[in-house]
Parts: sequence; C-alpha cells; structure tokens
Amino acid sequence: MDEEYDVIVLGTGLKECILSGLLSVDGLKVLHMDRNDYYGGESTSLNLIQLWKKFRGNDKPPAHLGSSRDYNVDMIPKFMMANGTLVRVLIHTDVTKYLYFKAVDGSYVFSKGKVHKVPATDMEALKSPLMGIFEKRRARKFFIYVQDYDEKDPKTHEGMDLARVTTRELIAKYGLDDNTVDFIGHALALHRDDCYLDEPALDTVKRMKLYAESLARFQGGSPYIYPLYGLGELPQQAFARLSAVYGGTYMLNKPECKVEFDDEGKVSGVTSEGETARCKKVVCDPSYLPNKVRKIGRVARAIAIMSHPIPNTNDSHSVQIILPQKQLGRRSDMYVFCCSYSHNVAPKGKFIAFVSTEAETDHPETELRPGIDLLGPVDEIFFDIYDRYEPVNEPSLDNCFISTSYDATTHFESTVMDVLNMYTMITGKVLDLSVDLSAASAAEE
Repeated sequence: MDEEYDVIVLGTGLKECILSGLLSVDGLKVLHMDRNDYYGGESTSLNLIQLWKKFRGNDKPPAHLGSSRDYNVDMIPKFMMANGTLVRVLIHTDVTKYLYFKAVDGSYVFSKGKVHKVPATDMEALKSPLMGIFEKRRARKFFIYVQDYDEKDPKTHEGMDLARVTTRELIAKYGLDDNTVDFIGHALALHRDDCYLDEPALDTVKRMKLYAESLARFQGGSPYIYPLYGLGELPQQAFARLSAVYGGTYMLNKPECKVEFDDEGKVSGVTSEGETARCKKVVCDPSYLPNKVRKIGRVARAIAIMSHPIPNTNDSHSVQIILPQKQLGRRSDMYVFCCSYSHNVAPKGKFIAFVSTEAETDHPETELRPGIDLLGPVDEIFFDIYDRYEPVNEPSLDNCFISTSYDATTHFESTVMDVLNMYTMITGKVLDLSVDLSAASAAEE
C-alpha cells in the first residue's frame, strides 16, 4: 500500500464509486478503500438475512418470505431518469456494458387523498382525473408551451425570457390552480420544496422536458429505469470492474482509514493497519471526516416486504409515488418506491416498498403513515431514521472532497448533481455529457 496516488477515495457508496470511475477514466491513479467488508456504504444492498440482522438483531427471517439470496434490498433505492444525467454519466464511463436496465412501470402522484398517474404530455393532461375539464384545457396549453419550448429559438418563447421570469409568473400566465402546480412542480419537475416558484422558470421547464423525453424513450408507463438486481450492482459489478480496467485499486475491509495532513493542513495520505498510502487529494463520504461536516437533517424511512403490488397503481411491479408536502400539510415531500421480482430484487411474488421523507419528528412510524397507508397489507415492515450531513470544509485549502449524505428522494436527479459539482471541484473542469444515449439501450427491455 506504500505508494503514491493522485486520489484516494474512501467509501464505496454510489457517489464515491461514480467519482472514482470518472477520475480513473480521466487517467488519474486512484486507490479506493472502504472500512467495511462489503460494497456500497450507506447505499449498500442487503439480502434477507442481512436485512434481518440490521433491523431485528439475532432473529431469523420467517421461511414463508423465501430464499434470502433472492433478495437484493437497496438501502437507498433511487430510480434513474431514462434520459437523465446519471444515465449519461454511466454511458460516459462505459459501465453500461456491465449492467442491465429495465423500465419502471409507473409514476404516480398523491393528490386530494388519492393516487393518480402523473400526466406528462398534453394528451395525457386531457385524460387525467387529476383536473376538471376547464383546468385540463389550461394545463394542455401549458404542456404544449413546454413541449415546443426551445432555448435557442426565440419564436418558441412567447415573449418571455425564462432566465428572468419566475416559475410562479409563468404558471400565472396559464391560470393553473394550486393542485395542478403541485403535481407539475413535485412529480414532473421533481422539486423537493416550493422554493422553485420564485426562481427562474427555465430550470422547471427543462426538468419537465427531461421527464417527457425520458417517458417517450420507452413508450412505457414511467420515465424511470432501474438496474436488474438493484443498485448494488453499480458499485460492485460496474465501477469496481471499470476501476480495474483503468488500473485503479480497490481495497475492502480496511479498518480505521485515517486521513493524514501536512503542516499546512493539506491532505498527505491515508493510513490503515500501520501502512500509509500517499496522495494529493481525498474523496470520501461524511463518515470518514466527521470533523469537516455538519448535520443538516434526518431521513425517516420504512421498508416493507409485501406479496402484492401497491393498490391503485395499475398492478405496477415497479412504481414511484410522490406525495407533495402541501397535500400532507408538511414542509417536505414524501416518497414511495416499489420494486419486485420483475427487477430481480425479491423472490417470485414478493414486492419491496420504501416510504421515505425528511424527518420532521422523532416518530417515523407516525410520520410515514400517509405513505404506508397506500401500501395495503404488508408481510413485514422495518423503520429507520438516519442523519444527513454536508461538508463545511474548504476543499481548495485541504484537498478533501466530501459528498453530501443521501436525501429522502426516490430518484437520482439531486444525487448526481452533487457528484458533478464534486468532479468539477476536484478536476477544475466540467464533465462533458454529450453522449449517445442509445448506448444504454442494448440492455433495456
């Protein structure tokens, strides 16, 4: 281990693995270490026995749930937008050849006490029971404006500069009511709170276009895709292999990875088991440098094993339901994620559902009730709260690049932005993501 590296990456969570892959592809010499004897860190994937050990201690899982090894339960499950940034990053690093993706069946939103399919186009808006007849017409006009909008073609702007006009002002022009704004902002544009209403509308319009483009790519029921066998495949199968191809080194089960600093407070290396690997930069998750991060909140989540799809989702074997904060009288949205044996994450006939939100109380069972109530009968349910951290250091002074903890969302759009920002801080350049999206299609069904 006594060697010099350009970068040492600590932790094999998804963000760290993507960065390790990007930096390896750039030709940097990378050492990747993890104190655990498994891949994935906080975002690891567990079989049934491991799941029981984590939440129930020494109890054994009941036999009726099936074989332990048929379960691949992602601890931080997130769907990918088919045309989204993460898919572009995966194609850029060429790890798509190690992965098989399958489309997600459904994308739903909770509105006025019921679950509805998210309408993404002008035609779907006309059919949607989310809106009354006059509202449908107004929404259709808005959807057509968004579909036709081209940043480079002023003729499509209808006299509005979306870099200056706020989302609130744009929506007011079309006279949309609050419930319509709710599902557009939270279930289509995937904003996590309502701050976007007073920000330039361009971002929201781009997000809506991404949703519609991703949906069109599959002709399916949602814009999302998910790897067969779950996200655990990404760190282990894809990025570890990629790193090896580019001469990177992976080391698991390295206890007490201690980051070393020189007299000026800059990173000089990492010590484990009495050996020190020297480096110029360290990339890590918050747990490796606890004195350089601060707590920014907590995520409450429930994990359920079920023997049926979520009711009112058209028997979807994989689905996301977003419960916007206003519909629940909360300060943050709630998310429901469901996947099943159709993505090889559970034995035949079994479904895995997650309900998650930014915790606003100390009682996850009560707080998550609106989402849990949508699931129907469950075979087993586990509850958990984890803390979220963000870095407070100045990377230009200490050369430590620390990721932010995973949020409560069940999609990747916020996660991958953190990765790209870190990449730019580490390398001083912006990642070129103008890739051929069809490169991932060979693996799609």
